[in-house]
Amino acid sequence: MANDAPPATVPARRRVLILGGLWLVVLVVLITFRAVVLAFAGAALIAYLLAPLVNLIGRVRIRRRGIPGWLAIILIYAAFFLVSYLFFLLVVPQLYREIARISRDAADLANSLTPDRVRELAATAQEWLTAHGISVALSSRALEGTGNGVNGTFAFTLDLEDLLREAVHNVSTFLRENLGNIASIARQVVSGVLAAVFMLFFVLMVAAFISIDAAGIARYVEGMIPPEHTSDVRRLVARIDRSLSGVVRGQMTICLVNGILTFIGLILLGVKFAFLLATVATILSLVPIFGSIISSVPIVAIALSQGWQTGLGALGWIVGIHALEAYFLNPKIIGSAARIHPLIVAFSLIAGERSYGIVGALFAVPVAAIAVACFDFVRQKAQGELPSAVP
Repeated sequence: MANDAPPATVPARRRVLILGGLWLVVLVVLITFRAVVLAFAGAALIAYLLAPLVNLIGRVRIRRRGIPGWLAIILIYAAFFLVSYLFFLLVVPQLYREIARISRDAADLANSLTPDRVRELAATAQEWLTAHGISVALSSRALEGTGNGVNGTFAFTLDLEDLLREAVHNVSTFLRENLGNIASIARQVVSGVLAAVFMLFFVLMVAAFISIDAAGIARYVEGMIPPEHTSDVRRLVARIDRSLSGVVRGQMTICLVNGILTFIGLILLGVKFAFLLATVATILSLVPIFGSIISSVPIVAIALSQGWQTGLGALGWIVGIHALEAYFLNPKIIGSAARIHPLIVAFSLIAGERSYGIVGALFAVPVAAIAVACFDFVRQKAQGELPSAVP
């Protein structure tokens, strides 16, 4: 039998054109079906987060054999659902109690705002403003017999009674007009919850497939890269991994630390709804910069309602947490190489929210980290600034 002839070598220029065409096809497919890209991006992000844990479990030896990847994924998912069950069993009732307490307090406040009570509050506030030289009339009655102002001077008038009466009327009108839509809203909520549950299981399933066959996927993708550029791509992937490791895994760690410290501080200061406020702070911390600022507003507002000392204490505690995060946790956990300029973070958050809503905002910073890593790699390579070793 004659020996098989060696495969013909494809010229480098032609090989680059062919592989470039394949990547163009992939890009066209992603753009065409961009509605499902976000779900697969979420699965890839989950697989990336789980990769260190899967590798750690895989190094465990049982009868001199390592734990396979599929079994590691099953163990991780089992632990996840167990923690979720305990969360709903222990945490959700506490959240429900605090939300119900907020509702009762709001109802009591609304019931207490009788016309006499509003006039009393307006008179007290106006006396304080007048004593400090601020000419503001909080009720049209305050201007009766005084011309156009308070104590003979011009004053801006704000009738709290009329504002309250109008607000109550508007709320009542809205409820009457939309009472028939309650059934429709309930159906939308139920269908939205079912869709979210289905999407969660779908994303977890795809993440499991990616985690189990991560090496095979990496080899396939590497096969679509010209051999002469393989070294550069590996160095670029190393940069992206270092940047994502800080931005994604580091941010998750900082969220937990932020939530725990916030809860401890609110408990020590005696702020109401500490558990709910700490939970909100933990979730919103997933969104860099803006999340921390937004979560601070209700904390300080509720603390101020209990007294200015409590409000200042809560504000100081939050500022201390953010200072700890900025000057210690970010450099230690995220690292200097993974940090992105605040302008890029702000731009990516707004672009992600406008494109995909709140989910897009959550993915914005990881995508920006990848884009910045690629941009810097190309820039440094063009200027000959890349080190010889993998950075």
